[in-house]
Amino acid sequence: MQLGRVIDQVVATIQHPALEGRRLLLVKLVGLDRQSLQKRAPLVAFDPVGAGVGQLVLLCEEGKAAQLILGDKRAPVRTLILGIVDE
Repeated sequence: MQLGRVIDQVVATIQHPALEGRRLLLVKLVGLDRQSLQKRAPLVAFDPVGAGVGQLVLLCEEGKAAQLILGDKRAPVRTLILGIVDE
């Protein structure tokens, strides 16, 4: 599991059928201090919890978890937002 900050929403004109009508967000990983950004590229994450831009979120980088939530073993998702972190 990782901590990340939502930096934007992803918009696609063509989507895999498993992702139609689902939200995808761009998330930048942060350190345990919740402030310092990690040097990895931002991740595209499936958002079943309704997170917004600027919020701190808990991420799971395992495709199987996202596939279980979507109910589709062929869903092309690797990163899933598990929850919104309260202060």
